[in-house]
Amino acid sequence: MHDLMHDPASTEEPARTVSRRRLLGTAGATGLALGVGGAAAGYAAGHTAAAGAAGDHAPAALLSSLGTNRAKFHVKHQPGILQAAQAHGHLVAFDLAPGGGRTEAAALLRRWSAVAERLMAGDPAPHQDTGVARDAGPSGLTVTFGFGHSFFARTGLEKQRPAALDPLPEFSSDRLEKARSNGDLWVQIGADDGPVAFHALRAVQKEAGTAARVRWHMSGFNRSPGATARTMSVRNLMGQVDGTNNPKPAEPDFQGRVFVPSGGEPAWMAHGSYAVVRRIRMLLDDWEQLPLRDQEAVIGRRKSDGAPLSGGTETTEMDLEKTDASGGPVVPMNAHARITRPDQNGGAAMLRRSFSYHDGFADDGAPDAGLLFVSWQADPLRGFVPVQRKLDRGDALSAFIRHEASGLFAVPGGASQGEYVGQALLEG
Repeated sequence: MHDLMHDPASTEEPARTVSRRRLLGTAGATGLALGVGGAAAGYAAGHTAAAGAAGDHAPAALLSSLGTNRAKFHVKHQPGILQAAQAHGHLVAFDLAPGGGRTEAAALLRRWSAVAERLMAGDPAPHQDTGVARDAGPSGLTVTFGFGHSFFARTGLEKQRPAALDPLPEFSSDRLEKARSNGDLWVQIGADDGPVAFHALRAVQKEAGTAARVRWHMSGFNRSPGATARTMSVRNLMGQVDGTNNPKPAEPDFQGRVFVPSGGEPAWMAHGSYAVVRRIRMLLDDWEQLPLRDQEAVIGRRKSDGAPLSGGTETTEMDLEKTDASGGPVVPMNAHARITRPDQNGGAAMLRRSFSYHDGFADDGAPDAGLLFVSWQADPLRGFVPVQRKLDRGDALSAFIRHEASGLFAVPGGASQGEYVGQALLEG
């Protein structure tokens, strides 16, 4: 993702610079780690060992396992779908420049794929690298590319536009801002280091050149890996454990729910998925005034550990038939967790991989904060749409959220070695 490339403003000779990939190799060779002898001892030992090779750059031994995590670019499914959501994320949509068409789009996707591959490997950007992530490892960077509904008319590829990319229906809870919705092209960036994620965002924007301009951009975050004593589901800004009912890769129907099969239609979407992107503002001032018991009734789960109100732990199957002393359901009929269950929506399911966001405060002090909702499914009409329609008809959570932006994007399968993302569409 990022680099230790030569700074053109420096008087140091380029031959003395060290790439981030080489830096990682040096870290492994030293056998040093912060876990031995404490942070101060680790720093001193690492600095002594690495000073000759890296000059004034950060000592190689300081690159923890978090920094060395690397996702592969050439994979069956594009990176950024199956990996756990990273600590830092950027969602950005682009519109092709006026007069641009299929040729310009193909050249752009080729450039974007090349820069994504380099950055995800821990190398500098191919052109005018900014040096923002000079001292960092790959930090689990992923870069994912998708096509919006409008892309196909712009490029003369209407016959290749998937039926699954038809615009989403309107929902009563929508308060959508046109300027922050949809787009010809969509890029998702995630990393476990903030500068690494920003570095990738900047590189993607610069590589767009005059071929495309930014339509909208949103930044988000999640809890950093290692921040909790044990691995657990993330919490959203309402304080609730989120993502418990996500489909699991080990489930026999996981692939069919999330990815377009080989031989599906259109052919260029084989092993791809459809991303629904929603900016969902949480009305936190209202939410935080609710007593804990009422918050839990809205969600249908305990706030402390995410367990269903019917009992057990976070992963315990929710008992929808269990009643309380008065004979009423323990999990309210309009509880969010009840309504979103696949068995309450004809089996509809989607893989949620979202980020929280905070964009400041309104004049009255209310936070502009919430969820950058991203869901993945083989077909939005069988994944997102049925669930959202059900929520639209009576979800207790609806009173505390507002859908302010929306997008739907076709995300093709991963690029094979020597190819770029979307090549089967643009050159097929």
